[in-house]
Amino acid sequence: MATLGTLPAPGRTWTLTRPLPAYSRSQGPGLATEIHAGRHLRVLDSAASRLRVRLHEDGYPCWVEALALESHGQAAPPPPLPRLDRARIAARLEAVLAFAEAARHQPNRYLWGGTLGPDFDCSGLVQSAFAQAGIWLPRDAYLQERFCRPVAVASGVTSLLLPGDLIFFGTPRRCTHVALHLGGGRYLHSSGRQHGRDGIGIDDLNPRNQDPVACHYRAELRGAGRVMHSHDGSPLPP
Repeated sequence: MATLGTLPAPGRTWTLTRPLPAYSRSQGPGLATEIHAGRHLRVLDSAASRLRVRLHEDGYPCWVEALALESHGQAAPPPPLPRLDRARIAARLEAVLAFAEAARHQPNRYLWGGTLGPDFDCSGLVQSAFAQAGIWLPRDAYLQERFCRPVAVASGVTSLLLPGDLIFFGTPRRCTHVALHLGGGRYLHSSGRQHGRDGIGIDDLNPRNQDPVACHYRAELRGAGRVMHSHDGSPLPP
């Protein structure tokens, strides 16, 4: 077991023996993500009772409670991350889609920062679906958009999309939502209460679909992308 005095040391790497919540700030609620048991993190800095860390597998910066890491962390070197090319990723997409479909059938609600399930946010669901198949993606929707190779898409124009591609939504300035393409313009996503289903559901890009959720996201369609390789854990620009 680690001792609390050793935890803030910058550069130390730890692995988790149980899942932990991680936060967007040094204090307050602000859930940013949930960290699965077995993941690795590097301590960057400390403030009050929290530690600023960077997750090894996706390079994601966040804050964790120092006492929680003391209780549920073990010092360990980070393992090498596999570098998967498109061919090996394509061979695993069936497992990615199966995970997402199984998550849809679990009782769930939208949870900002959710990655453990059954409650997910949009990018947490996408990241977890790929991660359980051994494919690491960045954590947030706008980072996932940057990470993918662009694929042309428009409302009612989806012929270039493949199952397992990602579809991105938001404003002209920023991606704020991501979905997993199932085929034929149908996509699975976790959406919130205001414009979505408060959980995981399926919508499509067909312009004749007048469902309010589908209409909202169709109006915010930004583009689509294809996962061509796995993430190497390096930090991505904000």
